[in-house]
Amino acid sequence: MKLKRIALLAVFALVVAACGGGDANPTTTTATAPVATTTTATPGTTAPSSTTTTTEVDPMADWPDKVIFGFIPSERADKLSDTITPFMEYLSETLGIEVEGVVTADYNGLVVAMGTGGADFGAFGPLGYVQARQQYPSISALAQSIRFGSDLYHGQWFTTDPSICESDPVIGGLENVNGVPTIKPATEVKALQVGWKYNDGVLGPETLEDGTVVEQGLVCNASLDKVKGKTIAFTSATSTSGAVYPQLQLLNLGIDIENDISYEYLGSHDSTVAAVYDGTFDIGLSYDDARRTLRKDKTDVGTKLIVFNITPDIPNDVITANGDLPQSLLDEMYAAIQTYLGTDEGEAVLDEIYGWTDIRPAVESDFDVVREAIDKLGISQ
Repeated sequence: MKLKRIALLAVFALVVAACGGGDANPTTTTATAPVATTTTATPGTTAPSSTTTTTEVDPMADWPDKVIFGFIPSERADKLSDTITPFMEYLSETLGIEVEGVVTADYNGLVVAMGTGGADFGAFGPLGYVQARQQYPSISALAQSIRFGSDLYHGQWFTTDPSICESDPVIGGLENVNGVPTIKPATEVKALQVGWKYNDGVLGPETLEDGTVVEQGLVCNASLDKVKGKTIAFTSATSTSGAVYPQLQLLNLGIDIENDISYEYLGSHDSTVAAVYDGTFDIGLSYDDARRTLRKDKTDVGTKLIVFNITPDIPNDVITANGDLPQSLLDEMYAAIQTYLGTDEGEAVLDEIYGWTDIRPAVESDFDVVREAIDKLGISQ
């Protein structure tokens, strides 16, 4: 699912409010309804006073012993499995039950897992979420992700060929202004651009731990007509930012994706970035700015890969839940994720996974634009 600021991913009407942090060892609570017992006195004796008893209620009484949290691969599945481990460990400790993380092969695998009981929670891109809910109405949205204050993102088009640019590439980012992709300083766009990093809330150049400077990402403006005759790397057929919105852009321009371009689905956002970087494809799609996924190994990825266009705005990824789970568990899961995002570890881990910096309850109508794209493209479940 961005996905930082996809694929990822659905990602997915959020129905819970942001609660306080979870408790690793929830304690029992005392019910507020007393039970009164009255005894009638025997003649000549004093009637005992009425007594009140309390009933203790275990808030975890109806919780399962274990839940499964499913992820779709925004990066190689084997790498993502390792990346999510500390997140799952934190949730297990905080909630007091085992939380197992699994990475499915693709969006559809997680849809089926959520709908058939193979997963209790799932991180989806917006299209994956809409499809999952259409197929399995019991699936509900628990939270919508936020990336550096924004609950929207884009798909980005990138290439190694600066000749398609209308002017020389510059350091910056693309943002939609009145529906038109517009170059802005990297500090003024929603997505964190490669070569930039927040330090104590201040955005500045990124330097790796070994002292290597990450080159800051280049952008330019170019018409999508320039993609005709090119080889294009999409992420997956159900990736909102990595395929659905970009293909809708082409169709709206009269570009036939079956005859005017050559393309393949590579399965993840870091795979499309790598495939264009190494010259296997002319052009790639990803969430913005997925170039960051390669920055530690390829510190020049931002200058070698030039972003030249973006899709219309897309609602961010969502976290979904199985409809059979008790509300108290949903509330505590939401609170635990939000609290984790507020820690240094959580910020780093969830940045690495999907680029999340916060979560919020979602509004189901936010995904109407995704449903429109599904209808226009004729995407089946």
